[in-house]
Amino acid sequence: MLKEIAVENFTMIPKAVAAGANRIELNDNLTVGGTTVSHGVMAEAAKYLGEKKIPLVVMIRPRGGNFIYNDTELKIMESDLFLAQEVGVDAVTFGALNERNELDKEAMEMLIGAAGGLQVVMHMAFDEIPIDKQKESIDWLADHQVSRILTHGGPLSSPIEAHFAQLAQTIALTNGRIEILPGGGVTDLNADHVAEVLGVKQLHGTKLLGSLA
Repeated sequence: MLKEIAVENFTMIPKAVAAGANRIELNDNLTVGGTTVSHGVMAEAAKYLGEKKIPLVVMIRPRGGNFIYNDTELKIMESDLFLAQEVGVDAVTFGALNERNELDKEAMEMLIGAAGGLQVVMHMAFDEIPIDKQKESIDWLADHQVSRILTHGGPLSSPIEAHFAQLAQTIALTNGRIEILPGGGVTDLNADHVAEVLGVKQLHGTKLLGSLA
């Protein structure tokens, strides 16, 4: 099973690699759900993981809070995407919503374009999208070459086990066109159970390999 480890800053990356991480999602400020790291951190992580041949996913998010971005914030994200290309990351993860918590398709098209062929992941902003709009969103993301959706299946305040039915429905709606990456509260203690119930071959979390502290 592929284990994607969400880490904060560069310092945790060598520990995650030593513990057996198969892919790294690099963030700053994990307490607010992750924001974009500095230029230096991004570049050093890309160099280090490139030498180890371990894929690097970089969070593109200018701040904590909601996923409704103004033009200035989108320009910041665009600039960070250009930087991600420049330093050689493998994938970027982002999500933009409108006032109704539906996909902001105009913003997403711009950001996907700025990613310039890097693998694109829709992060947990997906879970803010109303259930009755999620199929349409999945279709749109698949049509726009988004590779993967990171999802908890519902509010992070509930354990992932409470959202198995919704996650299974999301997986079914993809019809194999886009990967579903379950995350949020997945640890070394419940990972095998989550993977077995959902029939997935990849999981995301900060504690998938136990505590790295």
